Amino acid sequence: MLSLSVIAVVFGVIFLAELPDKTALASLMLGTRYRASYVFVGVAAAFAVHVALAIAAGSLLTLLPHRWVQLVVGLLFLGGAAVLLFSKGDDEEEVKAPADQSFWKVSGAGFMLILVAEFGDLTQIMTANLAARYSDPVSVAIGAVLALWAVGALGIFGGQMLMKRVPLRLITRIAAGVMVVLAGFSIYEAVAG
Repeated sequence: MLSLSVIAVVFGVIFLAELPDKTALASLMLGTRYRASYVFVGVAAAFAVHVALAIAAGSLLTLLPHRWVQLVVGLLFLGGAAVLLFSKGDDEEEVKAPADQSFWKVSGAGFMLILVAEFGDLTQIMTANLAARYSDPVSVAIGAVLALWAVGALGIFGGQMLMKRVPLRLITRIAAGVMVVLAGFSIYEAVAG
């Protein structure tokens, strides 16, 4: 039986933990470049996979070599920053027309970015811990998925709104800078242990 109180508690905890995380930045950047609904489908699917993994095998996630996960995440952020800074079409001030964007390409990019970047993340581990604490995996999964979807939607649609007021070139450069900083932190964590 579903517990609305467990769903609400999990939603609040996961939403607050994920809001300042790299997911909001990644969603925001994708939202400035691509059709929001396509991005959301990919991001939402990745979060559903993460929650399913956390619920099903949460205790095993803590056994993964944290250093390697952080190193891979750091390198992916560096790669993302390079793509943002050196990609052609940097001068575009408009999001490409939806006809130029394949649903599968855009949603697949959102899915892969979130799937890799969030693997072993704090909120995934928290979801596993909350599932063990409440012994109600369905309610925990619903609360966690809704919280993660809310953060992703805020980032995506926030990116769409931001682009109406700030030039894409500036948004891209700021996002690339933040990705370099996040890459530095992740690589430092991997090396320092």
